[in-house]
Amino acid sequence: MTISDTSAELATDSAPADALLRVSGLRASYGQIEALHGVDFYVLPGEIVVVLGANGAGKTTTLRAICQMVSTKGQIVLDGASIASKSTTEITRRGVAHVPQGRCTLADLSVEDNLQVGAYVRKDKEIRADMDKWYTVFPRLKERRAQLAGSLSGGEQQMLAVARALMSRPKLLLLDEPSLGLAPIIVQGLFRRFDEMNENEGITMLIVEQNANLALDIADRAYVLEAGETVLTGTADELRHDEGVRKAYLGY
Repeated sequence: MTISDTSAELATDSAPADALLRVSGLRASYGQIEALHGVDFYVLPGEIVVVLGANGAGKTTTLRAICQMVSTKGQIVLDGASIASKSTTEITRRGVAHVPQGRCTLADLSVEDNLQVGAYVRKDKEIRADMDKWYTVFPRLKERRAQLAGSLSGGEQQMLAVARALMSRPKLLLLDEPSLGLAPIIVQGLFRRFDEMNENEGITMLIVEQNANLALDIADRAYVLEAGETVLTGTADELRHDEGVRKAYLGY
């Protein structure tokens, strides 16, 4: 089902001057196959922005393109400076942390060593304090701090992947399908923590998520992708009440 003819606004809004992330005309390719065809969106400081879309719409590719993990063209501006064509390490140094689909923890390292790895771009003396802070947010990780990451449950591994990303003190946290493969009760708790981190720590998030209902519950704004293009945008409340979005993604 396409939603190009719904009542929501077409995604033509321009980025405000104070946008933390501004993406315009973004194209991304895998070899000869172009997956994104001129995507435009922005994220303001302190916002939670959600990207919705069917499988194959280009959601994961959008996050990979921001991190320069695929071949890209177009503008990607973070905090007023272009990060297009930068290395993934340099993008991390500039303040982007990416939690990829599937979690990707370092299975043969302990929980605590994984967190230490997350801080590899830092040179300050507050790494221990930050580790203790995220242990407070994710107390299960503190209980498992000496345990190998590969022996954790799926929910615990997702907590670790998020905490490890936060150890770099990012300006922008990218989360790719954080609910994937997790039990509903675990997912609900995880999203509550995302909401609390945004509220209490001011962490700006760009979330790709299949569970549209849960994602819109914590989001400020949302974009909808179709076939590699941005087709709709609006506040979370506007998209929740859009008939086409409801039928396509919310199940009612």
